[in-house]
Amino acid sequence: MEYRKLGRTDMNVSVLGLGGWEIGYQHISLTTVKKLMSEALDAGINVIDTAECYATSEELIGEAVGKRRKDCYLLTKCGHESGWSYPDWRPESLLRSIQRSLKRLKTDHLDLIQLHSCSEAELRKGAVIDTLKRARERGYTRFIGYSGDSQTALYAIECGEFDTLQTSISIADQEALDLFLPLAEKRDIGVIAKRPVANVAWQNGDRPPADTYGRPYWERLQKLKYELLRGGLKRTVANALRFTVSVPGVHTAIVGTTKPGRFTENSAAVAAGPLPKEMFEGIRARWREVAQPTWVGQT
Repeated sequence: MEYRKLGRTDMNVSVLGLGGWEIGYQHISLTTVKKLMSEALDAGINVIDTAECYATSEELIGEAVGKRRKDCYLLTKCGHESGWSYPDWRPESLLRSIQRSLKRLKTDHLDLIQLHSCSEAELRKGAVIDTLKRARERGYTRFIGYSGDSQTALYAIECGEFDTLQTSISIADQEALDLFLPLAEKRDIGVIAKRPVANVAWQNGDRPPADTYGRPYWERLQKLKYELLRGGLKRTVANALRFTVSVPGVHTAIVGTTKPGRFTENSAAVAAGPLPKEMFEGIRARWREVAQPTWVGQT
């Protein structure tokens, strides 16, 4: 497994991470989560990312990590204490959420706490950032970050308060590469790529995915028509993942799954090395040719 220093933090992170969305929302059993966690950690994956609003994700991860807490970095997000549909940026709510995450994850500290899709207007007020800094001062977390996209992500970098940025990067989501990744790299901000395989939106061919997250990517890919997506699903997923981890400035890409065995496949994909330069540049050129102004980062 390849490791990269996460920007100005002291975390040496695996190029692949485990995302906790599916674990929480798809009603996965604790037995299966323990298998997933063991497989990921055994493969050298040391980044575990979740959020307080991912249903039971934090509780399951806390139980599954167990005695292997020292083998991984635990990352979570705050801002939706009562669920994704109810954003709450009040300082007292954020601190309660962080304290609850510590209990759920069965740890005395987080490695990174991230503001979860907070608006630029809220960031500019300053209270949410001050609250995260307070959490860091109290020892709840070692580092603070922002999770989001587009112009708000750009501001999160420009304000200079965050150690990391988590943002959407994939073959179907490349706004970040031009809008703010160069600045993030210049300022030594750790970059965590979410949705690195674009929800595998192409897996059903001409049929759009049922989930609302994957549909915009499917629609984009119908127009992009990448040669990269020709061939078997295992190969196309591997190449899509290799594209994301080949993007300059990206330190780790978090992939969610409910299927034991998937991390072994993903680890083998990135072990093949960066995507060939001509293939990478071909994807970038096609994006510049076809991408529309509305094709912004997907939250």
